Amino acid sequence: MARALLARYADRIRPDLRLAPTEALTPARLRIEILSGLTVALALVPEAVAFAFVAGVHPLVGLYAAFLVGLVTALIGGRPGMISGATGALAVVMVALVAEHGVEYLFATVVLMGLIQVAVGFLHWGKFIRLVPHPVMMGFVNGLAIVIFLAQLTQFKVPGSIEAGTAAGGHGAAGGAWLSGAPLIAMLALTALTMAVIWAVPKLTRAIPAPLAGIVVVAAVVIGFGIDVPRVGDMAAIDGGFPAFHLPAVPLTWETLTIILPYAVILAAIGLIESLLTLNLVGEMTGQRGGASQECVAQGAANVLTGFFGGMGGCAMIGQSMINVKSGGRTRVAGVAAALFLLSFILFASPLIEQIPLAALVGVMFMVVIGTFAWNSIRILFLVPRIDAFVIVLVTAVTVAEDLATAVVVGVIVSALAYAWQNARRIHADIYEGKDGQKVYRVQGPLFFGSSDGFVEMFDPAGDPASVVVDFADSRVVDQSALQAIEAVAAKYEGQGKTLQLRHLSRDCHRLLTKAGHLMIDSDDDPDYELAVDYSVKTGILGAH
Repeated sequence: MARALLARYADRIRPDLRLAPTEALTPARLRIEILSGLTVALALVPEAVAFAFVAGVHPLVGLYAAFLVGLVTALIGGRPGMISGATGALAVVMVALVAEHGVEYLFATVVLMGLIQVAVGFLHWGKFIRLVPHPVMMGFVNGLAIVIFLAQLTQFKVPGSIEAGTAAGGHGAAGGAWLSGAPLIAMLALTALTMAVIWAVPKLTRAIPAPLAGIVVVAAVVIGFGIDVPRVGDMAAIDGGFPAFHLPAVPLTWETLTIILPYAVILAAIGLIESLLTLNLVGEMTGQRGGASQECVAQGAANVLTGFFGGMGGCAMIGQSMINVKSGGRTRVAGVAAALFLLSFILFASPLIEQIPLAALVGVMFMVVIGTFAWNSIRILFLVPRIDAFVIVLVTAVTVAEDLATAVVVGVIVSALAYAWQNARRIHADIYEGKDGQKVYRVQGPLFFGSSDGFVEMFDPAGDPASVVVDFADSRVVDQSALQAIEAVAAKYEGQGKTLQLRHLSRDCHRLLTKAGHLMIDSDDDPDYELAVDYSVKTGILGAH
């Protein structure tokens, strides 16, 4: 029921974001890709700097990570159109490591994190992202939109306190002094102007990405009229050189491994979960499928390289990916262009980029929030089963309160438990009298660990006749708990001196019972049922009948 309702409304959640599959790389397409990359690069700068503050490292460590991770994943990643770089989900884990052991241990951790991710890719474990239910995806998207929104609030602080406020952790609500009076009004007005331009430009022309137009217009207004508002340069200077090869200066000892391994495992898991969910989301928007294992390898290779070039590591960035797709980016060109533009900002154009008002970038991200949030999910909450509605709300709340990876794991666990409980309640039997006075239990529902107790309780060994049949035509024997339940029932009938027969076991159930040593097969298939074998149980052993 839940799947049917969710499928019915899935195409209505974000109809404006459901776009055509990848197009051929024509000159017109190339122009769109490059402009989209430029837009993404402009949005990457304050994000990378802010996440570097969160992790407690120099801003260039975040910028180098955004460049290297973005470049490698754009070239060999599993989904053209995705953007990767330094992210807050990873930064909040890194801060404790950096504070206690220093930045060199962070570089070593990022290398190990990348190796783990490469291994996951080669083992094809990325396919397990398919186990994430649709309600979890909806909660993930909504929670992510809220997190992006809250992260932008940091930019509404006095420039001198932005770094302190961001380093305080969370989503920017703690630490630092908030703008007030005329500066706050100017910031809000420019943010609103950016959003208005982004809304209006697609109605007039598609020659330039709307987010880029918003940034250019607002930057021109601020610089032309000399409006005093926070700018990118107020966060930190972004000028620097090309990232240099650097071996992490840590001792190659067992003690070092015990320090960095726990962080590496956590970072690898968070990075892959966020990247694979973003892969699925971008795939839905661009009509693409697959690529999970390739994305794992790409993320891992990018982080290994980043760790050796002084970067803080990273993963897919949902906000920047949305900007790219909304701006028309469909191929690897956009991601490569974004990385190269970012590097050029660091090497050559930092004075110009530092003049861009933060209000313009906040406006772009606010439009991403509006486009990312699944607004129709509010109505869906009243249409789907209560457990699915609960999962959507739960994942959204945990995403905001903790992090994306934790929220997804919690959502999957709750969904799995709910599914197991629902199936456990399905177990019952239709009882009727068979030939020669036999009592037949026609079992309905799967027999597994959740329903094994209910299965045992269905039978009445003391009151049943001498011959009893258990018909599994409408059931399946799933696991060891099910086998044990059958043995328990058999033992009770054996204690009463009665015979128990099993019928219509499908071939996979048949193999499961045989492999476990519970069956001695010595009979032909039931002629009335193609996948059936008839077994009887005597003296506690399941044997051929």
